[in-house]
Formats: sequence, C-alpha cells, structure tokens
Amino acid sequence: MPLYNEVESLPELHAWIKKVMDENNFSYEVVFVDDGSKDGSWEVVEQLASNFPEVRGIKFQRNYGKSAALQKGFEAVVGQVVITMDADLQDSPDEIPELYRMITEGQLDVVSGWKKKRYDPITKTIPTKLYNWTARRLSGIYLHDFNCGLKAYKLPVVKSVELYGDMHRYIPVLAKYAGFNNIGEKVVQHQSRKYGVTKFGLNRFVNGPLDLLSVVFMGKFGKKPMHLFGALGMVMFMIGFGIAFYLIIDKVFIDTSAKLLAQRTEFFISLVAMIVGVQFFLAGFIGELIGRNSSTRNVYLIEKEV
Repeated sequence: MPLYNEVESLPELHAWIKKVMDENNFSYEVVFVDDGSKDGSWEVVEQLASNFPEVRGIKFQRNYGKSAALQKGFEAVVGQVVITMDADLQDSPDEIPELYRMITEGQLDVVSGWKKKRYDPITKTIPTKLYNWTARRLSGIYLHDFNCGLKAYKLPVVKSVELYGDMHRYIPVLAKYAGFNNIGEKVVQHQSRKYGVTKFGLNRFVNGPLDLLSVVFMGKFGKKPMHLFGALGMVMFMIGFGIAFYLIIDKVFIDTSAKLLAQRTEFFISLVAMIVGVQFFLAGFIGELIGRNSSTRNVYLIEKEV
C-alpha cells in the first residue's frame, strides 16, 4: 500500500485487512510504503509494526510519487500472490479473498479491479474514462479501469515490471509486454473518501497520455529502438533522395531550361527529408547505446524501514 498523508486511515485500514485475512486463515504480510508523508503517517506505521508482526514499513526521505512507492513495495514483497490497494479506505479489503482465488484457481497473472460505480467527482471520472478508452485502443488490453489501485498479481509479475514516473496507471500493459498475457478483471466496491483529501492533480491531464505513449513505445521498441527510428529514417531519406534524383533527371535530360535546383521548392523539401532521415538514424543509434548501458533510475532515498 503506497500512502501519502493518510494518518487517519491507517489504523482502520489495517484492522479491516487483519479481520479479512484472519477470517480466511491466510498467511500474509502488509507492506506500507510511506511516500514522504508530513502528517504523522509514519509514526502510525511504526506503531502498527511494533504491535503486529505481519506489518512492514518503508519510508521515503521525500515524496517521489505513487509509482516509486509501488516499485519499492514490489521489490520488498515475498508472498506468492501480491495485492495492491490505496491507503485512503476507498478500496475494500473484503475483495481480497476473491482476488486471491482468481489468481490461484483462475490461472490469471493479473486481476485488475473495476470501480463500476464510482464516488469520485466528475473532474476525476471524465479524464479517467478518456485515459481508459485510449489505453484500451493502444495496448489491446480491454480493461475498464486501468488506474484502479486494487489489483492482484502473481509474484513473478511484480518482480518483472519496472515502474517509474507515473507508470503505475499502466501496470497491466507493462505486464503484457513482460510476457504475462492472462489478464482478468473484477468489479470491485468503491468507497467514498472518509478522511483527508484527494491527491488527484491537474498534472494527470498531461502526464497520463505521455506515460501511456512511453509504455507502448517501451513495450514495442524498448529493446530495439533502431527498428522504429531506423525504419522512419530510411523512409524519410528515401523520399528525399527520390525527389532529388527526379529533379536531377528532369534538369539534365528532360527540361534543361528549368530553374536551377537551388531555386526549386522541391529541392528544399528533398533536402529536409534526407536530413530528418539521418537524424532518425542517429536517434536510433543513440537509443541502442542507451539501451545497452542502462542507468539506475529506480534509486530512491530510504529514510527508515521497520
């Protein structure tokens, strides 16, 4: 559970989870990842960890975002079935047994929650519908609610995906590109927010589409960027070269009285096309170099762990 300033919700959320897990005789751990909270949330996590052995906590030194929190949580978990949920009590722990059953008995790799009936304001639901429609078209995964925080995974799935930026919205897409194609969906109960304020920001309007394009691009061409940029470069260069070749033939053999090549508009079009083609080629080469020398982008400052 990634969390940011949810001090009121945490005791009630843990009690609810514990009740569900004990009723079903599950062995389990609860991993709270505090994304740099300023309201005393970490003190609550420390208290829960001291009283309940199943509770683990990771605290970021500053706020990195939900994707970073999920990434560190995925690195920490050991359970064979991993369930994520938000810490604001809008996701119901009562869904856990059925999510677990769908993973273990339904042979699914990922089960994504679908908040069919939502209690969010219209300023949040309309962008969500737009993003989900776009994500379905670009990814080929027909889920109704990509961004639902309540999801279940097989352990190998969370160990295979890498989250950064705001990629948490498209974990099913990342799972698909990692080779986990059995992706299902479950209608889940959505609760209205009980404590605190929403973390929804206007930056989602920009970051959401950009992250989706990044996910699709990395999934298809992350290991072979030259296949995209090289193809585009070849097409652009051949278009420019073809126009230039035609102009030369026309000037030398057909219309010798025509304008000089440098005076014709087509000449500059061909020149730009060839230059752009070369630039695409160079982008492909740079992408290949970067891909073969990966950086440590998922390094976050951890202040405390319990």
